[in-house]
Amino acid sequence: MKCRQAFMYGPEDLRIEEVELPELKPDQILIKLGACGICGSDVECFEGKSAEGRYDIAPYVPGHEWAGQAVEVGSAVTSVVPGNKVVGECALACFNCANCKDGKLPSACLNMREVGFRPDSPGGMGEYMILEEAYTHVIPDDWSYELGAWVETFNVGYGGVWYNGCCPDASDTVAIIGGGPIGLCASMVSAESGATVIVIDPLEARRENALKFGADIVVDPTAAPVEEQIKKLTNGRGADVVIECSGNDIGIASLFDIAGNSARVGVIGHSIGRKVPVEIGKTIWKTLHIAGVAGPERWFPRTIRFMSKIKDKYDFAALNTHHFDFEDIHAAFDMAVNHKDIARKVMLTFKD
Repeated sequence: MKCRQAFMYGPEDLRIEEVELPELKPDQILIKLGACGICGSDVECFEGKSAEGRYDIAPYVPGHEWAGQAVEVGSAVTSVVPGNKVVGECALACFNCANCKDGKLPSACLNMREVGFRPDSPGGMGEYMILEEAYTHVIPDDWSYELGAWVETFNVGYGGVWYNGCCPDASDTVAIIGGGPIGLCASMVSAESGATVIVIDPLEARRENALKFGADIVVDPTAAPVEEQIKKLTNGRGADVVIECSGNDIGIASLFDIAGNSARVGVIGHSIGRKVPVEIGKTIWKTLHIAGVAGPERWFPRTIRFMSKIKDKYDFAALNTHHFDFEDIHAAFDMAVNHKDIARKVMLTFKD
């Protein structure tokens, strides 16, 4: 079967090509794409600022924030049937290596594949894709594909709050650094716990938007020293929970300043490949509990159930600021790369 897919060859080198899809293996599913979001990590790979996308090995099909419909399933597949709407995980563990057998996360897998970042794991920026059943999850029929494409993003924000052990409740003040898509997901998750939620972001539009997605208070870190602002809002104590979602050097460094004593800190904003100067000594004197996670294990089903509970409370559709047909992928990336001040989420859509 032939289909069209986009291939990342290198920085600013994205090409749509026709390919012949391989025959399905018994445990695989053929998926017709409905929607695929352009993530900040896709943008950084396109810009040549991230080594996560492995075009140094070979061209790869990007896109890890996707939703589609199963159109054919392998002979051994039992949990998905043709016609189901589905989403899929990004970090793919082999389940067989020493780390997997030791119960470590997929990011520790010695043979890890990563959907949308490697030539051996084609992503969702194409008309069709193939994925194994173990990593594929059914979403409700009444969900739009664009809502489904938010599952992977929400999974990161949700896991950053709960899988990391930050576990806020109504007694806590949660400070979220970064008001982008991940930060907004962490904000909604924290708000549902009853905690007081503060979102910190230098962009006014992001701060205003955060108030619609769980934030009780927003802070401009450029208006005054952010540590002073957070202490003023917390009676001098600092935040009980800090979720770092920005991946920005200044944002990362600030978490040590705004965290209160014995604070639980979740780090999910990507900064891999950079050394970030921080005052690490505050970890000792504040007795901070810091944890990171690059995709929680077996978390997608929980994420789908969580989103089902809140999807009518928050306007997820409003998170998608721009929509482009797959054939216009270059214009879509231009928007995502060059208009970051207004492009909250650029969504690719596919013709029926």
